[in-house]
Amino acid sequence: MWEKIRIIFAVPELRQKILLTLLLLGIYRIGYYIPLPIVNQSVTNRQAGDLGGSGGFGKMIEYAAVFSASDLRQATIFGLGIMPYISASIIFQLLGTVWRPIEELQKEGEQGRKKINEYTRYVTVLLCLVQSWAYVRMYIMAAGPGGAAPELINGWFLSGDNLHFGWQLTAVLTMTCGTIFLMWLGEQIDEFGIGNGISLLIMAGILAKMPGAGMNLLQNWSHGLTGLGTGQIGVETLLILTCLFVAVVLGVVFITLGLRRIPTQSAKHVRGRRVYGGTRQYLPLRINQSGVMPIIFAGSLLMFPQIIFGWLSRFGSIFVPLKEMFDRGSSFGYNLLYVAMIYFFCYFWTAIIFNPKDMADNLKNSGTFIPGYRPGKRTADYLERVMVRITYVGAGFLSLVAIIPTIVSGALEVPPLVASFYGGTGLLIAVSVAFDLVQKIDSHLVMRNYKGLLES
Repeated sequence: MWEKIRIIFAVPELRQKILLTLLLLGIYRIGYYIPLPIVNQSVTNRQAGDLGGSGGFGKMIEYAAVFSASDLRQATIFGLGIMPYISASIIFQLLGTVWRPIEELQKEGEQGRKKINEYTRYVTVLLCLVQSWAYVRMYIMAAGPGGAAPELINGWFLSGDNLHFGWQLTAVLTMTCGTIFLMWLGEQIDEFGIGNGISLLIMAGILAKMPGAGMNLLQNWSHGLTGLGTGQIGVETLLILTCLFVAVVLGVVFITLGLRRIPTQSAKHVRGRRVYGGTRQYLPLRINQSGVMPIIFAGSLLMFPQIIFGWLSRFGSIFVPLKEMFDRGSSFGYNLLYVAMIYFFCYFWTAIIFNPKDMADNLKNSGTFIPGYRPGKRTADYLERVMVRITYVGAGFLSLVAIIPTIVSGALEVPPLVASFYGGTGLLIAVSVAFDLVQKIDSHLVMRNYKGLLES
C-alpha cells in the first residue's frame, strides 16, 4: 500500500491534482469557522443551541447538516453550506421528467448540460437569498439587539433597540456569497482537482465530525468490563462497536458496488471480407440504483410531523402520543413508517432516473439484443421486471442502513453522535464518494501503465 501511495505522488499531474484538491478542501474548512460579520457569537450560539435542542426542529437541522457540508447551528459565512445548490440540482433533475424543454436539454449532450448548469446556478442564488433571510430571522434576529456586536449597537447597522435593515442585508448577502463560493470551490475541484467537488465537500464535513465522536466515546469509556446495556462503555462495548463498524462498511461497499449483469448479444454484420459484431457482453444494472436520495427524502419528510406535533403537544395532551410516535428512533411505528417511505422513494427515484423503454430503444438502435427477448417492448418489459426485483433488494439494504444507528444507540447505549457513523446518510455518502475518488485515481494510474489501488 505504501508503494502505491508513493507511485501516486510520483506522477506529477496526479500529485498536482491531489494537492490542489486538499488545498481547496482546507480553504473550505477554514471558512467553516469564520463567523458572520457584526454577529455576537456568544448570544447567537446560545440562541442556536436553544433552537437546535433535542426537539423535532433541532433534529431536523442536525440531519440537514449531514448533507449540506455545514453546521446550521453556527452563524458562519458557510452557514447554508452547499444545500441550496443540491436542492436546485434535484429540482432540475425532477423537472427533466415532467417538463419537455428541460428533457430536451438533457438529451442535447454537453451543450444541454452546460445550459442546465447555468440555470441551476441562477436558481441556487435565488434559494440562497430566501434561505439565508430565513436563517438570519430565525437564529440571529431571535436574539434581539444582543445578536449584534456590542460596539455596533448605536452604529449604522442598528438604530436603538431595533435591528437595522442594512445589518440583515449584510448577513444575507454574506451567507449567499459563502454558498456561491462553495459552489465555485466544487467546480474548481471538478476541473483542476480530482474527484467530484461537491461530493468531496460533503464528505469532508462528515469526516470532520469523526474526531469529536471518537473523543465523546473515549470520555465515556470505563477501563474494564462493564457488561452490555448498563449505560457504561467498557472494553466489550468497544470491541463490538469496532467489529460492527467494519461489518457495516463492508456491507455498504458490497451493495454500493453490486451489479446485476444482463447478458446481451450484438448482431453480426459483414463489411467486405470481415465479420463484425456477434460478441457477448453485459448490461450492468446497479442494485442500489437510487443512491442515498430515498433516505434523505424519507428522513426529511418525517421531520415535519415531529415539529408539528411537538408544537401542538403544548396545547393539549391529545397530541402527546402522536409526538412520541414521531420521535426519531424512539418508537416501532416511526421505524416502520421510515422503512415504508424508503421503499416508496426507492421505486419513485428509480422510476425517474431509469427508463427501460429508452434503454431498450438504445439497444435496438445499436444492433444489440438480450437473448430470448425481442428488441423493443419485450426487452423493455424484461428490464422493468428485473429493475423492480433488484430495487426491492436495494431498498431493503437502505432501510437496514437507515435504522442501524437507532439499533446501535438503543442496544449498546452509546451516544447518538457515535451511533450515527454506523449507518444512515453520512456513511453512504462517505463510502460512495471514497470509491468514486479511488476509481478516478485508478484511471490516472492505469493510463500510465501502473496498477490501480484496488489491484493486488
